[in-house]
Amino acid sequence: MTTPPGQDRTGSPRPDPAMRASDDDRAATVRLLQQAVGRGLLTPDEGSERMAAAWAAVHVRDLAPLTADLPAPPPAPSAPGWGVLATMAAEQVRSTLHAASTGRLSAGRVAAALAVALLVVVLLGALLGALFDGGGPAHGHFGHR
Repeated sequence: MTTPPGQDRTGSPRPDPAMRASDDDRAATVRLLQQAVGRGLLTPDEGSERMAAAWAAVHVRDLAPLTADLPAPPPAPSAPGWGVLATMAAEQVRSTLHAASTGRLSAGRVAAALAVALLVVVLLGALLGALFDGGGPAHGHFGHR
């Protein structure tokens, strides 16, 4: 079976080697080269030479040889997410409520934590009630003379 012109064996479009390189193409190659210098794969001088060649490249085919001998960059680290933050917060609360000397829950600390939590809920409820219950300046509650 023969492949159609402009496509590879999988049917995906094959980039035209004579296609002109865009500024985005050049910048992507330079980013890869900068990462390679940072990872110690290229010396600063070699990286500088290759980056200059990348900026001077006219065609896409001129960019590929500049990074052909470099391994793929490592995957970018992902954000830890909310699960890690919730676990850390729960652990902080647990360690705060336990007495340092015995490792058991301290009744005084639990009572203080509950009082603070209740105060926050009451204040938040009052604030939301004032905002959504018509207590704003549009209804004339502020600035009455």
